[in-house]
Parts: sequence; structure tokens; C-alpha cells
Amino acid sequence: MPKAQRRPYFVPFLEDTSRFIDLLDLVSIVDILLVTLVFFALMLLLRGTQVINLVRGSLLFVGVVLIASNLFQLRAFSYMLRQALPILLVAIPVIFQPEIRRLLDQLGRAGSLSNFRNRTTSHEPIVDAIAKACLVLSEKRYGGLIVIERLIGLQEYVETGIKLDAEISPQLLIQIFYKDAPLHDGAAILRGNRIAAASCVLPLSNDPTMTGRQLGLRHRASKGITETSDAVAIVVSEETGIITVVQDGLMIRRLDETRLRYVLNAFYQPRTTTWWQRIKKAFTPRQRKAGD
Repeated sequence: MPKAQRRPYFVPFLEDTSRFIDLLDLVSIVDILLVTLVFFALMLLLRGTQVINLVRGSLLFVGVVLIASNLFQLRAFSYMLRQALPILLVAIPVIFQPEIRRLLDQLGRAGSLSNFRNRTTSHEPIVDAIAKACLVLSEKRYGGLIVIERLIGLQEYVETGIKLDAEISPQLLIQIFYKDAPLHDGAAILRGNRIAAASCVLPLSNDPTMTGRQLGLRHRASKGITETSDAVAIVVSEETGIITVVQDGLMIRRLDETRLRYVLNAFYQPRTTTWWQRIKKAFTPRQRKAGD
């Protein structure tokens, strides 16, 4: 007798999909749309925080695993996932406890949804204010650490400092980092065109290569925050007055006014795949060829 031909793996998956489509009605579509709306609202509430990348990665991983297990009939693997689901439902609130608390707090505030609107403001006044403040701090040897929030939110670090929500101006930045001012220790975090908070505590980098008198706690904090987020940090050394811009843990040091403005304008422009390479190329001394 000829051997029974084995059906392709994708046939059961196609049959289940066809059966699911046949069962769809108006109530089912509304039900699916409501579930989608809930997930969309959660993504909006988590947008601007470091958790959003973890959530996206987890959803992508679970989706790929579920499709693969149904497509290839991985019964043992599917059973393991079903058994692990209750554990995940308990673990998620524990892992995301600070974010869930902040989310519920935002839901209880009137007008919290306005925070999710994109603010389109010109970056030139912001760059001008930062540059002027850094030059004065450098001249007077006042140490300073300014962090610019970008796509990844820094709310957890904002909450460690003194909330200001003040308009960015060189006078206010200089006053914050005045050596006898109560807010001069820590970082000032900029969000959009506002100073969100000052005297904020940042994570320190564990890079063992950061040694020497010129690289103190401010430089370690600037490197640490840019290693864990896409933020840009500007450091003014208290001892030498050297201005440094840090992004992705990489430092551009000894910046004058022209170069500082150039770097900040580059970071505020729409990002491309080669912006960091262009900046490094612009400020890296060319090696002399033999015979020069």
C-alpha cells in the first residue's frame, strides 16, 4: 500500500484561519476593535518611557512564537507557553509596578491626554539658551550638567529632582548651577522647550576607562544616562571649564561656542543613519599623511 501523504504544516493553520473568518460577525469585529483600542491607549500612556521598548520587544516575541507554534504544530512548546502565561500575568505587575502607578496617576489627572500631543517648537532658541549658559558656566568655572530628553522618556529621573517646568533661558540655567545655589548638584533635564527639573540624580557609568581628574561624577553621570537612553548630555567641567557633549556614551570634548552650537543643532535635526559619523568626522583631527 502506498504510504499516506503527509499534509504540509501550513494546511491546519490555513484551515483554522478560514474557520475564524467564517465566524466573524459585527459583534466580533466590535469586540476586536475594543481590544485593539485598549492596547493602543496603553501604548500611548507608555510612550516616552524606557518601558515602551521592552513592551514592544515582548509583544513581537510572543507574536512570532505563537505564529510559529501554530504554523508548525509545536504542541510541546505551545503547552509550555500556556503554563507560563499565569506566571507572566503575575510577574508583569511586579516588574512594571512604578510605570503602572504612574499610568494610573496620569489617568486620574484631568487633561493628562494633552501630554501625548507632539509639541512642534523651533529648536534655535533652545540651542541659543543652552550655548549661552554653557559659555558663562565655563568662563566662571561653574560645573554644570544639562540633559536633553529625546524619544526615550526620563520621567523616572525627573522625579528624583526638584520639578520646575520652567521656560528654558540662559539666566535660569546659570542660576541653577551657581556654585552656592541649592540646585547646583545633579542634572537639569530639558523636555521640549521647558526645564522639567533640576538637581536630578542620574545613573553612573561603570566604564573603567573614565579616569583622571578632568572626568568626575558629572562626566560619569552624563555617560551613564546616554548609555541607557537616547538623551544628549552637556557637561561643563568645574575644574577646567571644558564643555563636553555626550551621546550614546561617546564624548565630544573641548567645544567652543561655534562647535557647541553645531553639535546641538545636529542633534535637534531629524535623525539620519550617519549623523553621529558626520559629527565625529567634523571634530576629529585628520591624520597627517607621510610627506605632509
